[in-house]
Amino acid sequence: MRSLSRRALLGGGALGVAAAVTAGCAAGEPEPPAAEPPDPETVLLRQLVEEKERTVALYASATSSRLVPFRQRHEAHLAELRRRLPPEPSATPSAPASPGAASPSPEPKVSLRTLRDLERKAAALRSRQLTGASPALAQLIASIGACEAAHALALSRAL
Repeated sequence: MRSLSRRALLGGGALGVAAAVTAGCAAGEPEPPAAEPPDPETVLLRQLVEEKERTVALYASATSSRLVPFRQRHEAHLAELRRRLPPEPSATPSAPASPGAASPSPEPKVSLRTLRDLERKAAALRSRQLTGASPALAQLIASIGACEAAHALALSRAL
């Protein structure tokens, strides 16, 4: 058996101590928390809110006063969807717009055909959005889809 020299023993010991210290330092530092995946229902709610905001904006740009009830129903849907949306974890309150701030340019006027097509597509999408939703949210989505389908039928008739 070959004997170890004192120099080899001390060198190997020093490397072992250095490795242990390095490992100890790395193990002592907490790992950053893994980002949690977003809740699928919250993601769906945010998508629905965005869709409804666009729909309300389109109805707001329509010139016919007969379309006001349609817009009001979409605004009611939007309010209920927002009520169910959890607050943003790092959201900070936004500052109110200053009185001198420029207002956004008005939306181009929209046709009845555009609104009817929008309502048809939205109503068709709702049944696919029910998958995986909680019973309460599924009921709301189904109700919204039924309203949109009724809007599409009403918009097919002359207003």
